[in-house]
Amino acid sequence: MASTSHDQDLLPDQTEGFKVGEKKTMDEYHNLDADDEAMQRYKKSLGLGGGGKDLSDPNDPRHCIILSLTMDSEGRPPVTIDLSTADSEKTLKDKPFKIKEGVKFSMTAKFKVQHEILSGLHYVQIVKRKGIRVSKDQEMIGSFAPNKEDTPVYTKRFAEEDAPSGMLARGHYTAISTFVDDDKKRHLEFEWAFDISKDW
Repeated sequence: MASTSHDQDLLPDQTEGFKVGEKKTMDEYHNLDADDEAMQRYKKSLGLGGGGKDLSDPNDPRHCIILSLTMDSEGRPPVTIDLSTADSEKTLKDKPFKIKEGVKFSMTAKFKVQHEILSGLHYVQIVKRKGIRVSKDQEMIGSFAPNKEDTPVYTKRFAEEDAPSGMLARGHYTAISTFVDDDKKRHLEFEWAFDISKDW
């Protein structure tokens, strides 16, 4: 039962009344409502019709490849979690990084899409302290067409956040992060850790 609850936690909260659209192939999107101006704008926002060769690797079945997550904060150089090599995420929880209490910070994801349209990619993060959940955050990243030569990778900067502050907020935290799409397919899930401290 615990794993089912854990699985549900790592899915984005659904907006009431929102219905996931029907899945379409790349060709179906290209031919869809050629005369509809709004549809043309939507297809353009997905990156359809962009220039260059499709960069999908026929030998790599993955649909979405998360390359990195970077934390930007004033007063220190960016901290990047490199997720581009196989199993790189498996040691993250053993190497906590420091966040100064009360600072403003934002995260940026870098990723690639291949083979087909990626619909409704979300980032969902559960933070725990001493085993007790203290927050659940989610960020809608969007829908994307497979990368082409003119856009070899996608980047998405998340909304700015404030690190907690005060004596009670300081200490060690663990987090589970997942990248999940509208079909509830998880493209990456990993555990990591951070320490809130008085200074960098």
